Amino acid sequence: MHFRLTATLLVSFVLLCSLKSQAQIGTLPAININKGLKKDWSLNFKWESRQAKLPDDLENGEGSRFKYVLSDFSLTLSKKVGLNNSLAAGYLMRIEDNRFIQRATQQFTIVKGYSFFRLAHRFTTDQTFDPESPTEYRIRYRITPEFPLSGQSIDPKEFYFKFNNEYLNSFQGKSYDLELRFIPLLGYEFTDTSKLEFGLDYRVNSFLNNATNQHYWINLSWYLKI
Repeated sequence: MHFRLTATLLVSFVLLCSLKSQAQIGTLPAININKGLKKDWSLNFKWESRQAKLPDDLENGEGSRFKYVLSDFSLTLSKKVGLNNSLAAGYLMRIEDNRFIQRATQQFTIVKGYSFFRLAHRFTTDQTFDPESPTEYRIRYRITPEFPLSGQSIDPKEFYFKFNNEYLNSFQGKSYDLELRFIPLLGYEFTDTSKLEFGLDYRVNSFLNNATNQHYWINLSWYLKI
């Protein structure tokens, strides 16, 4: 019931967004595989892909199908450094337009549990190396509350709600940009080792330069612990 209602609302919202010529809409499927290691270390592999209708296609009435845009493959090693904190470092390889783009990531995360919800703060820096562009440096902050939709904790075979709100400061050459992300997600935990999240990933940037770009992605992510 929750999943069907969310899907209906998302499809309606994205169709409405498609009327905006400056908006990019698409899908963002992802698979996360986590492996716990000894002494509080863990390893995460993530695959994520984008398919989109570009603004020009929408404006010209072209492109009835979604077009493949890119694929990301990332590997992140993290270490728990306290009761609620962890440090991580990662490497991402992006395949886009037949070229390889690389990104290094450093991350600090704080996760605290409360009576009826969990709250996570994530501080990230990353550096993106594109052979056709100057190196891009980003400083990011994300806050994520997570609520069970029944009971006082998230248990197997139960739904939950999660909301990601992220602020990305980008420095590239002499230019600066700020991107905001708002990502409401409905999750379902199948077992202690498997869960699925579905929702809208809304991103807006370049508004500081009066050239606002908006992106609406339908997000579908599967998380698996092995």
